[in-house]
Amino acid sequence: MRTKVSTKGQIVLPGPLRRRLGIRAGDTLDIAVEKDRIVMTHASKPKYDARMVEDPVTGFIAIDLGPDAPTLTSEMVKELLAEFP
Repeated sequence: MRTKVSTKGQIVLPGPLRRRLGIRAGDTLDIAVEKDRIVMTHASKPKYDARMVEDPVTGFIAIDLGPDAPTLTSEMVKELLAEFP
């Protein structure tokens, strides 16, 4: 993936990358220089108010993270399920 630096020094992280890493507007990124590379790290994993709900159509149990939640990876689902009894 490629992106450009604006005249203000800003960059845009492509949507697929943001969704994959769960990065949302307002999140903090740590930036470091390693050799000739700029390395950005999500400062903290986002926490969502996860709740288990029953789907009214199927009756199956589902996880609801709210309208602003990222697309979940299987690792994110494992972490969420580990928090439930």
